[in-house]
This record gives sequence, C-alpha cells and structure tokens, in this order.
Amino acid sequence: MIVYRIAKEEYSKALKASGYAARWNSKGAYVIYTAESRSLACLESLVHRSGEGNNALYKVMLIKIPDTLKMDSIEESRLKKGWQKIENVFYTQAIGTDWLSTGKSCILKVPSVIIKNEVNYILNPQHPDFKKIKLTGTEDFIFDARF
Repeated sequence: MIVYRIAKEEYSKALKASGYAARWNSKGAYVIYTAESRSLACLESLVHRSGEGNNALYKVMLIKIPDTLKMDSIEESRLKKGWQKIENVFYTQAIGTDWLSTGKSCILKVPSVIIKNEVNYILNPQHPDFKKIKLTGTEDFIFDARF
C-alpha cells in the first residue's frame, strides 16, 4: 500500500515524527500522519495552516507500507457522537496515544475528520516493524493559488 504525506521540502527527506499534539496524539507522542490519497493529504495539510506558507516549497512523500504489516483500525461507528468536533480532541488524542503506548502495531487506520469515508494512517516510528516502511520517493507539490 502506498500512502501520502505533504511536507515542506526540508522535512520531506525522511520519515520523522515531531511529537506535536494533533487529532490522534497528545504532545510528546511521536507519530507520523499519512493519508490514503494525495488529495486527502493536501486537505489535511491545508486545514492546519489557514493559507499561511502555501507558497513555500512542498513535496508529496510516497510511503510504501508492506501489506503484511499488522494494522489496528478505529472504526467511526465505534467512536462517540461528535468525535470530529474540536472540543472532543482530547477524546481522540487519548485513543491514539493509548494505541501508541500499547505498541501492538505499527499502523493505526483512523477516519478522516475532513472527508467522511476516507482514512488516514498513523505510523508509530518506535515500533520494530517501522523499519519495513519505506519512503520510496517525493514529488513536487504546489498548492493552487486559490487556497
């Protein structure tokens, strides 16, 4: 499976986690967010920038995940009503951070907040299987000026 991540050029050369808090992890929980498509990766990137920095040099990272790797999945139907709302971010952070702390798998498949029925894949760089996940290439990525 190929997944995608959009990053500024200087951060696109390796699979690195920042430890910043986000939808599915609390601060200090090091994970890498990826998306099932370039377009979802674009939207996930845009939603966090509010248009700032869109004219910087960006790359779309192509990441190969072997089909044999164990993956955990969070089904939207298992989540509480309103999980997508910003006021429930601590709820989703607790789920993701708990997954990370158990170390059961290297990949967590989660529903996208932005696009219903699409998914993101969260990678655990501390998991032993992470070394099997490869950055296979990068491509220039230009945000449309209307963003």
